[in-house]
Amino acid sequence: MTPPSHPSAAHYLALCGGVGGAKLALGLSHALPPGNLTIVVNNGDDFDYLGLTICPDLDTVTYTLANLAHPLQGWGRDEESWAAHAVQKQLQVEPWFQLGDKDLGLHLARRAMLDAGHSLSAVTTAITRAFGIGHRVSPMTDDPVRTLVDTDLGPLPFQDYFVRQRCAPVVRGLRYLGADAAQAAPALLAALGDRQLGGVIICPSNPYLSIDPILALPGVRDALRRLSAPVIAVAPIVGGSAIKGPTAKIMRELGLDPSAQAVARHYGDLLDGYVIDAADWPAARESGANLSLLPADIVMRTLDDKIRLARCCLDFANALANQPTTGN
Repeated sequence: MTPPSHPSAAHYLALCGGVGGAKLALGLSHALPPGNLTIVVNNGDDFDYLGLTICPDLDTVTYTLANLAHPLQGWGRDEESWAAHAVQKQLQVEPWFQLGDKDLGLHLARRAMLDAGHSLSAVTTAITRAFGIGHRVSPMTDDPVRTLVDTDLGPLPFQDYFVRQRCAPVVRGLRYLGADAAQAAPALLAALGDRQLGGVIICPSNPYLSIDPILALPGVRDALRRLSAPVIAVAPIVGGSAIKGPTAKIMRELGLDPSAQAVARHYGDLLDGYVIDAADWPAARESGANLSLLPADIVMRTLDDKIRLARCCLDFANALANQPTTGN
């Protein structure tokens, strides 16, 4: 594979959520040396269950980077066992959120570290280092933020909507409870203030469920707007369908066209560049968007696909950083 042409001293910030974002985060982790990448993960999906703090997006990213994720699901552990789950069912405590034995072990360790007074950032660093991950992985905040989905059944905590209700209710709106009082995590603040920042890459995660909670933190959106480094996003939509998850369904229910262009409009003036699938290039070009567009194959099936797309993003960010500041 051809080495990327991005500056070797540059640092990059990736913003991501669960499975889709984790794929590009994995590619970036292979394309950049440790110390040159910070991955900030949505933790608006976190919730308390069986006395444990569950961090689904953080765990998905962690397992993916550590090569421990279930190869077909993209979430949960590989080679998992379900003895604890079976005991719950035997005792008629029907578990609606599945925690395998290995996954449960991680959650017990996290609970112990949190109870000892460590921040979620510190706990995440300890877990990722223990799993051999060389890059910095951080929650978006150490404060409690919880995504609430307003639906035709009433307001639902995100995991109730996503897991218990299987995304069936009609979405009327989304709220990020606690975001206005939360502080961005130290790793996020450090990356945004890094003079060597070469670019910000918004991974192809659900913009409403995974990226908007990060952008809702006080000061984050404004800090991204002020950056001299380029901010680029990878479309989570190809040909009107979500690559992963309920993005297209949510967009339709919110009265939006489920298209790559609509996601770009949602991010608005945050973006300097946008990576779209080659199949969506003609429509995006005709839309006249005042945005630098890069057509690419953005569907990531293999590790090589993930690394290839990561390098495309890095080279795109480098090209935008070096172009004359006369457009956009």
